[in-house]
Amino acid sequence: MRGLQWFNALSAGAAPVAGLPASLKVADGVLGEQAVRFIAVVPDAANRFPRARQGEVGLLEGWGLAKAVDEAIASGDQRPIIAIVDVPSQAYGRREEALGIHQALAAAADSYARARLAGHPVIGLLVGKAMSGAFLAHGYQANRLIALRDPGVMVHAMGKASAARVTLRSVEELEALAASVPPMAYDIDSYASLGLLWETLTVNQIEHPTADDLARVSDCLQQAIKDVQNSGVRDLRGRLGAVNRAASSRVRELLREQW
Repeated sequence: MRGLQWFNALSAGAAPVAGLPASLKVADGVLGEQAVRFIAVVPDAANRFPRARQGEVGLLEGWGLAKAVDEAIASGDQRPIIAIVDVPSQAYGRREEALGIHQALAAAADSYARARLAGHPVIGLLVGKAMSGAFLAHGYQANRLIALRDPGVMVHAMGKASAARVTLRSVEELEALAASVPPMAYDIDSYASLGLLWETLTVNQIEHPTADDLARVSDCLQQAIKDVQNSGVRDLRGRLGAVNRAASSRVRELLREQW
């Protein structure tokens, strides 16, 4: 419920946006002196899709995110979008596959990317898990990513048990490998070493943010918005500067030369 807690704290007094699934919280409020749209995916025990009842991003959530972001783009005011991220996974299920979850999540990612390219500062705030296709659909397209420093905040393509099965290793072997291979790790420091985070923050009570926690995070979000606006850069080139992304940068250089 971290995503919901931080959504409620940051959007206190904001106007909720209606017409969306119960698992999607969206509100238009003010951050500092800037009008912003807050978006979070939250658990919904009554979700008509059982695989999406614990905060997973499924069919309803994917299309709902796309709608919420598209509405912000249509407003024409380039308002910042704050994606509050606490998503354990995309929804795995036969119905999800049959009804095109790949299209729903692609629509969400596309909307976030179009918002960024249209001049909306998109800021991703990681307060819990940011896993697999759920993170790709909700948050990963942000201009700036901010993560709270806590063992419960983690980023990866899949959970440890699933990753162990795919790589034919035990969870213990996987954890040992992660110690020397940052992309295989789950912790925020390893993820930060890939150059994908703009900032990390320490708070006192991540589950139930205090007034000081809220002030610290709000101030960081405002700085991130200003940084995006002042830079004038709408793509994600800033993510390639870290030491552990040197090979990625070199591959892109060679591709540009050959192209």
